Amino acid sequence: MTLKQFYNCRILRNHEIIDDHLWVRGGKIIDPEGVFFDEKVPADIRIDCHGLIIAPGFIDLQINGGYGVDFSYDIDNIENAVGIVAKKLIENGVTSFCPTVVTSPIPVYHSILPKIKRTAGGLHGATVLGVHVEGPFINLEKKGAHPPHCIREFSKGFQHVELAYGSLDNIRIVTLAPELINSAEIITELVKRNIIVSLGHSTANLIEGEEGCNHGATMITHLFNAMLGFHHRDPGLIGLLTSEKIAQPIYYGLISDGIHTHPSAVRMAYKANPDGVVLVTDAISALGLADGRYHLGQLDIEVKDNKAKIAGTDTLCGSADNLNRCVQKFQKFTKCSKVFALEAASYHPAKVLGIEKTKGTLDFGADADFIMLNDDLHVQSTWIAGEKVYPNFG
Repeated sequence: MTLKQFYNCRILRNHEIIDDHLWVRGGKIIDPEGVFFDEKVPADIRIDCHGLIIAPGFIDLQINGGYGVDFSYDIDNIENAVGIVAKKLIENGVTSFCPTVVTSPIPVYHSILPKIKRTAGGLHGATVLGVHVEGPFINLEKKGAHPPHCIREFSKGFQHVELAYGSLDNIRIVTLAPELINSAEIITELVKRNIIVSLGHSTANLIEGEEGCNHGATMITHLFNAMLGFHHRDPGLIGLLTSEKIAQPIYYGLISDGIHTHPSAVRMAYKANPDGVVLVTDAISALGLADGRYHLGQLDIEVKDNKAKIAGTDTLCGSADNLNRCVQKFQKFTKCSKVFALEAASYHPAKVLGIEKTKGTLDFGADADFIMLNDDLHVQSTWIAGEKVYPNFG
């Protein structure tokens, strides 16, 4: 197998940026000590990185589509639709993602979910880690851009979940409202099936949110959006960031596009619970395209001045920003370190999924999915399994 040595670079490893070389073989990051002392062989290929930062590839846990594609609308050719987005995302440094399906009619779930399979990344595009289904088990009062006639309840317990989705095999994350009747039972069963539960589109108070977490929920979907606003006597789901009554740390998706979340709110969340920050785009089909009219599932969307709204309303409905820009804005808003901003879009989402040993890290033995960036955190090149897939550098 070809041995590659990346030199003249700064590497994000062990939560700091260090001057070092990166060694890759067989699609993995390797410890060069064995090469030096046991094999005693030089690198087959040496790559001068010209002083750039090497960081783990970005992981987007919530993305509805992009580049003219909507994962909840393009039913007839969904495999090709996912492939189009996977290919384009690498330009923004995304090496893995969870295609997100919003609240939809049951036939849409039954048609789409079996076809969005987990696939390894490569020259064809970013890795598909599994589907994020956002709904339909959400609160009608906080529907946001979800069609009200498709919203459902758990009246039949877990059987209702199986009836709605048809197959859970490709699902990795479910967003639901914890205040719904039977939600505790549903959360417990989903977690048993190794599915991440995220709380969102909800009117839950803090106690209901804590109960959801103590039954296994570990994330909040797009913090501040589609939930009760913070109140000092009952902070709702936002209060989970500092709750002392939940069994495990809480992660929270944050859309740091400057539109969905005010910079002051971004700073507030970051300072309250920095370890839980997970940068997401919540991008829609308009990502990478000009202003105009698009789809988000069953709804018509209008994008103007980079703001996406349900056509004819003032309701926000996803972002048109990419994850690289969100990382840059997050650092600008919070004044955090470059390391933290980069890890909020790589290491933290990997921890949500429990894959932080192989993705979101540059530790020895991890997948060689990484990006090269300049000091302004602009992605210059993207690499998957040690192969350059986005050639804007070199």
